[in-house]
Amino acid sequence: MQDFNKVVTSYEQALAGFSDHMQVMIGGFGLCGIPEGLIHYIHNAGFRGLTCISNNAGIDDFGLGLWLKKHQIKKIYASYVGENTLFEAQMLDGSLDVILTPQGTLAEKIRAGGAGIPAFFTATGVGTLIAEGKWHQNFQGRDYLMEEALTADFALIKAWKADTMGNLIYRHTAANFNPMMATAGKITVAEVEEIVPAGTLDPNFIHTPGIYVDRVIQGNFEKRIEKRTIST
Repeated sequence: MQDFNKVVTSYEQALAGFSDHMQVMIGGFGLCGIPEGLIHYIHNAGFRGLTCISNNAGIDDFGLGLWLKKHQIKKIYASYVGENTLFEAQMLDGSLDVILTPQGTLAEKIRAGGAGIPAFFTATGVGTLIAEGKWHQNFQGRDYLMEEALTADFALIKAWKADTMGNLIYRHTAANFNPMMATAGKITVAEVEEIVPAGTLDPNFIHTPGIYVDRVIQGNFEKRIEKRTIST
């Protein structure tokens, strides 16, 4: 079992081989289920020219908002981006290349990349700006457009629990984009809340098999709330 141990003890080890100008997937939805420590390490290390694949871009001072503050992101594939004024400013001034993608399409592009499917057809976006420049095909009287799959040099994901062999369990809505991204990275790094010995996780409850995971690191998570709404 020792030979299959995926656990590393430092973020430097977890991100060995990471460099400027890479394409990277970052799990999470809003601030839920983001790999906070991995994001902080890349922010502090100052990597630049990154192409990011993420449902959103965090907020101005947390999550991918930290990378935007340092202008570390060159291009981003994203869906929900309404909580970040830096994102808006950089998109409008042309310093950030934004590929806005319908949320379901983004999820399927990532899933397809992990499954080795190069492209697929979807009706989502037909007749809108999303469809411009994309191949259209009619199936059974309905128009569809072709979307290409997405993969990444690194997939940075967050899970609740891992064993030393990299098998992962996610907790509730913190799963979101993490399971599919785990399959689509050339190197997948999982930041987790708890690591247990191999063989102690019930196989019936494992969401991501360890075969998809290259490195596991235990993190400390602030779990900041993106927007707190209260009633009076």
